[in-house]
Amino acid sequence: MKICIIGGTGQLGNELNNVFKNKNIISLGKKQMDITNLDETNNILKSIKPDWLIHTAAFTNVDKCEERQEIAYQVNTMGTANVAKVASELKSKLIYISSDYVFDGEKGSPYHEEDQQNPINVYGKSKYLGELEVMKNLKTYYIVRTSWLYGFRGNNFVQTILNLTNHNTLISAVNDQRGCPTFTYDLAQALEILVDKEEGHGIYHLVNNDSCTWYDFAEEICRIKKINAKVIPIKTEEIRRKAPRPRNSSLQNNSSIKLRHWKEALNQFLRDYQ
Repeated sequence: MKICIIGGTGQLGNELNNVFKNKNIISLGKKQMDITNLDETNNILKSIKPDWLIHTAAFTNVDKCEERQEIAYQVNTMGTANVAKVASELKSKLIYISSDYVFDGEKGSPYHEEDQQNPINVYGKSKYLGELEVMKNLKTYYIVRTSWLYGFRGNNFVQTILNLTNHNTLISAVNDQRGCPTFTYDLAQALEILVDKEEGHGIYHLVNNDSCTWYDFAEEICRIKKINAKVIPIKTEEIRRKAPRPRNSSLQNNSSIKLRHWKEALNQFLRDYQ
């Protein structure tokens, strides 16, 4: 079985390279393949002939997506359409990594896989349209929504908090947005199960169990690391951001693949983080 990881130099892609290292994988970063170029994507993937494609490549900076909307749609929507079209021709199984931001956050409880999408920012809209492209081009597909990712590579909230505590004793964190912090290692392991078991195709919510606010998340980081810093809860409107955020984008995982509690995962990450 040959597996191609698209976005292999990103935060999740790097973790997949590690977790899948004993499998037959080919990992492609954006320098190796430009997914916005259909001819290039077609030629490269047809030369590889993968049994599985794990598509993690995305423009993920939520605020910059508002400023650079054309690029956001080119990468997240049309790039995904290109990958899906080639996957269909090759009869490759495709896992598309999507986002909790396809929801508007107004539900008041965790979102289920079948809940109606209604994104409120460009990033969420571009990822939602990517989902539609996958469903349009493939009869058999795996759309995996996840959220609040952190890992050993790339920029993420955990690393930001750890960097702030090197310089400040006061940290502000939003206390009116709720989601599911997810460790890339746990998500990568869940994706390996999905590939190995070839579970039923469709939409999956794969996140660490339970939810919290960014304030709760920051507090837990400081508690585990025994950092003498005061975390101050603030409201979303106190931060001037380009993109609106959903108030509650927590996801409910109804599949047989279960991830551990987010606090347990965070403990492991901070224990291993250098």
